[in-house]
Amino acid sequence: KLQEKPKDSGKVTITKTFDFAGEEIKVTKEVDSNSKEAKSFLKQQEKLQSAAPASLPTVSGVKRPSGMSSLLGKIGAKKQKMSTLEKSKLDWENFKEEEGIVEELAIHNRGKDGYIERKAFLERVDHRQFEIERDLRLSRMKP
Repeated sequence: KLQEKPKDSGKVTITKTFDFAGEEIKVTKEVDSNSKEAKSFLKQQEKLQSAAPASLPTVSGVKRPSGMSSLLGKIGAKKQKMSTLEKSKLDWENFKEEEGIVEELAIHNRGKDGYIERKAFLERVDHRQFEIERDLRLSRMKP
């Protein structure tokens, strides 16, 4: 299921329901109202709202959808499945927000001990070593 709650700040809150290991997991995400995701979500909501009134019987003479099958269709509607990786990512994001360590992790990863900085350092060392070895080989070739 999807829900929307527009706010004054131009944000749209999107709530999605997933099925993970037999449990119902609700994921709430707040996005900018001008983003692609928000626009597609609003279009889906409009389609669902326009389709819902058409399916309701208005007059007793109009043929109604079969009672049991329509109820089972609504109850047994398939929820989108969530993989283990997606669930782990969601749990990690929630943990970071609860503990208030989002900024601390961002600062640490940018610093001297960060993963990206270490990879860049190793790449520079490897390139420098290659240049030294190349110069050594070229010097040996010339008699």
